[in-house]
Amino acid sequence: MWLRNREGTEPLSARSPVRARRILSVIALVVGVALAVFFVQRAMSTGADVWRWEAAIAGFVAVVAAADLLVLRHRR
Repeated sequence: MWLRNREGTEPLSARSPVRARRILSVIALVVGVALAVFFVQRAMSTGADVWRWEAAIAGFVAVVAAADLLVLRHRR
């Protein structure tokens, strides 16, 4: 079995995914807010419903990213 070939230094060499998660959440927050603003502007200029849905989805992504950043800050 592959678990038997361990070196024994895993706790010393292990890396936490928190930094990568934080970076991805910041990117998702910035992109989500920017796209939500863009889609709202397009919805107001064209009046098409598809842009409203796109803005809602982008806003939801931004809210989830912000919530994830708050969770990461709380765990720190």
